[in-house]
Amino acid sequence: MSTNPPGRCIGLIGGLGVGAAIHYYRELAKAHAAREWVMNLAIIHADNVHVRELIEAGDKRGVASYLADLIARLKAAGAEFAVVPAVAPHIAIDELIAVSPLPVVNLIAELKRQLDSRRLRRVALFGTRYAVESRLFGRLDDLDVIAPHPEEIDYIHRTYFDIVDAGVANSAQREGLTRLAHALISRDHVEAIILAGTDLALVFNESNPADFPHIDAAQVHLDAIVRRVLDQA
Repeated sequence: MSTNPPGRCIGLIGGLGVGAAIHYYRELAKAHAAREWVMNLAIIHADNVHVRELIEAGDKRGVASYLADLIARLKAAGAEFAVVPAVAPHIAIDELIAVSPLPVVNLIAELKRQLDSRRLRRVALFGTRYAVESRLFGRLDDLDVIAPHPEEIDYIHRTYFDIVDAGVANSAQREGLTRLAHALISRDHVEAIILAGTDLALVFNESNPADFPHIDAAQVHLDAIVRRVLDQA
């Protein structure tokens, strides 16, 4: 039995991709167990369809307001900071941070730190159309972000939401995304693919690692969450 006290309480917004939330839960539990800490966690379930509609409408304030209401409920349950385990809602991260009743672990900020540490200059994105076409919401202007061809963006977006809606990935999706990654690296001289969709952890993970240079935004986010739990960030 662990003799260590629980760490800071995580407030996790589930439902934005059930598979991604499960992945975060599993990986956070593993990280706590490795340190012999008892995980302290509160979870709430979001309406993914509603959030997706707000994002598609470009309603950043609406996204932020909806998520802030959920975070208030997490705070009431004892959470000390909040986690949004999905990339697309981070389109409104500034608006959310401004109104959130709890600190939010900012996936975009953590991803930028990782990119800076790796000294990558030429990258491509896998994720939703919102992330890919906006070059991750305009936050990577200091990098050369290569856009896939329009039909490739369509394929990535469609495949990603098929995975989100199913909560699992299949071999055809994995093979298709892998082929496209290699094509971008060869054709466009991309240094690495940013897996800018947390549900891509259902495709590429420890048991099925990607065979191309990449940065897993979900793992970067998880590492930052663990540091926050241990009060190191």
